[in-house]
Amino acid sequence: MKLIQSTTAIIAGLALCATAQAQSKLVIKGSDTLGAKMVPQLAEAYKAAGNNVNFEIAAEGSSSCFTALLDGTADFGMSSRAVKSKEKNNFATKGQELVEHVAGVDMIAVIVNEANGVKSLTKEQIEGVFTGAITDWSEIGGKAGKINAYTRNTASGTYKTFQKLGMNKKDYGENTQKMAGNTQIADAVANDVNGIGYVGLAYLKAEGIAPASVNGVLPTPDKASEYALSRNLYYYTVGQPAGEAAKFITWATSSDEAAKVINKVGFIAAK
Repeated sequence: MKLIQSTTAIIAGLALCATAQAQSKLVIKGSDTLGAKMVPQLAEAYKAAGNNVNFEIAAEGSSSCFTALLDGTADFGMSSRAVKSKEKNNFATKGQELVEHVAGVDMIAVIVNEANGVKSLTKEQIEGVFTGAITDWSEIGGKAGKINAYTRNTASGTYKTFQKLGMNKKDYGENTQKMAGNTQIADAVANDVNGIGYVGLAYLKAEGIAPASVNGVLPTPDKASEYALSRNLYYYTVGQPAGEAAKFITWATSSDEAAKVINKVGFIAAK
């Protein structure tokens, strides 16, 4: 009888362990640039490699990375921009340290409709277009027509990084049209011959759009060090990551398998 009870207890214990393992979960919140394609595909590759983890990925903009970490609703965050001093101070006030992990490298591509004859722009022209100082394509070598500029929304890290790298930190023009994500901008420009916008490198494969060179350099991975609108992508954790979060971040930022996924998606694996 004791043997049967012991065996039953062992089986029950094993079942509990298996259930606990099956319920292992990582909640990741933040950037659309990372969260719409790259991180979901990394998650699938990670699971395919034998890691029994469920992922909950919310791609709502880089600002949500820091609010989610601050209120404890994410295991780690995704951001297409570096943390701001004000955001970092919010964690310091709570006695917490925010730790940065480079997730990859991106190039913010300025895109036009494929039927548009303007395929080369200077940084000064880009600044003029998105601040509203330049309003007609004829001012930058194209056919006469009102320029329709599409941008990310204010919660986006790409919105702020582009403002810094492409606009010398100047304000966006009042007539720019704010979009929720990279895909929405690509779709808008593809359907508007007078449209212009910007997307992450991984979104250049969309039909109906073409990248414009910036100061003579096209956004291709081999030109990342020369391209004026290159940037790092980040994961952020509160303190050094532990447990499954640490295991995934280490794999996602240093393994050959993860690098293949990042490069295939269209971004550039960090070296």
